[in-house]
Amino acid sequence: MTSVDFLAKEKIWFDKPRYDEAERRFYEQKNGGAAQTTQDVGANAILQDIARARENIQKSLAGNAASNNPADQGELISRIKSLELENRSLHKVVDDLRAALSRLECRVAVLEKPPASVTAAPLRTCANGSAVQQKNSGPVKEDDDDDIDLFGSDDDEEADKLKEQRLKEYAEKKAKKPALIAKSSILLDVKPWDDETDMAKLEECVRSVQADGLLWGASKLVPVGYGIKKLQISCVVEDDKVGTDLLEEEITKFEDFVQSVDVAAFNKI
Repeated sequence: MTSVDFLAKEKIWFDKPRYDEAERRFYEQKNGGAAQTTQDVGANAILQDIARARENIQKSLAGNAASNNPADQGELISRIKSLELENRSLHKVVDDLRAALSRLECRVAVLEKPPASVTAAPLRTCANGSAVQQKNSGPVKEDDDDDIDLFGSDDDEEADKLKEQRLKEYAEKKAKKPALIAKSSILLDVKPWDDETDMAKLEECVRSVQADGLLWGASKLVPVGYGIKKLQISCVVEDDKVGTDLLEEEITKFEDFVQSVDVAAFNKI
C-alpha cells in the first residue's frame, strides 16, 4: 500500500481551526457581542493616536493662520515702534543725567581748587571739555611778597566798625522786644471745717492773699455733703513769681476757717 492510498483512507480534519473560529464567533455574537481581540484593541489605539495627532496639527495650522492676520501684524509693529520710541527717550534721559553729573563734578573740582597763593597744579579735563585745576598734594611754598599788605589795614578797621555797629543795633533791638511771660490758670478747692463755717468770711480771707503776679478770678460754693460746702475759686498766676505751694501755704494760715486746700485744675495759658 502506497502512502497516498494510506492518506486517502485516513480520516483527517484539515479545516478544524476554521470551524473552531466560526464556532467561537457564533457564541460571542449570541452572548451580546464579542469582546475585541488584542489585535483589534491595538489597532483602535493606533487609530485614536492618529486622530489626535491630526487634530493637533489642524489646531497648530489654525493658530499660525490666525497669527498671520494683517491686523495682528499691524498691532505688533505699532507696539515695536512704541518700544523703540521709549528706548530712545530713555537713552536721551541717560545722556542728560551723564552730562549733569559731569558738570557737577567739574563744579565740585572748581570749588575744591586751592587758593591763589598755592603753586599751580596740573589741569584735569572734565567730561564736558572744561579744564579744572587739581589740588597739589606736595608742600606749598608761600611767596614772601604776600605777607606785605599795604591797603588791608583800612579795610579791616572798617569791617570791625561795621561789625560793632551791627552788634549794637541787634542788642538794642533785643532789649526793646518784650519778654514772653509764662502764665497759668489755677482752680483751687478750699474746704472749711464744718457746715457752721462762715463761707463769706473764708472767701474774704482767701482773696486777702496778695502777691506780685497773682490775680484772683471768679468763685462759687460747691456742695460736698452733710450740708458742708467748699469754696471753688480760680486765679491766674505768673509762673516765675507765684506757685501752688505758695498759695496753699498762705491760705492754710487762716486756721479758723480753712481745713485744707487742693488744686482742682492747672492749665498753662
